[in-house]
Amino acid sequence: MKCPFCQHDDTQVLDTRVSEEGDAIRRRRRCVACDKRFTTYERIELSMPFIVKKNGSRTEYESSKLRGSLMLALRKRPVAAEAIDRAVASIEEKLLTSGRREVDTGHVGELVMQELKRLDKIAYIRFASVYKNFEDLAEFQEAIAEVGQPRK
Repeated sequence: MKCPFCQHDDTQVLDTRVSEEGDAIRRRRRCVACDKRFTTYERIELSMPFIVKKNGSRTEYESSKLRGSLMLALRKRPVAAEAIDRAVASIEEKLLTSGRREVDTGHVGELVMQELKRLDKIAYIRFASVYKNFEDLAEFQEAIAEVGQPRK
């Protein structure tokens, strides 16, 4: 495993544990060259469905795009990085367990909105305003009213 700091090829495993969810192996490592420590995770690699865009084109799923969308909506909001990681993992799990080979962007957007509604109401409104292409104040008010209603 290469060190992410100095790119040295030799690292030492200090600690190995199963993650809280039981779906990954967490390894605490130390670089023998620069002595910095970092964590790695080993997970099963499954093939994600292709994403079908609005124009009909198909593209490979990219976790970084999903994370980027969440990060943009959650920018300057008090949400822990671990919570964002769990949200990404939850969305990816739903995509994997759907058993579908292709998923349209609308479905992915709805999954993102579910997670944002759970994580942070303001981030949910931010994302929804762009995703649903709000054009007037009434649409914002409807979304705010929806978020303000108590859960069933």
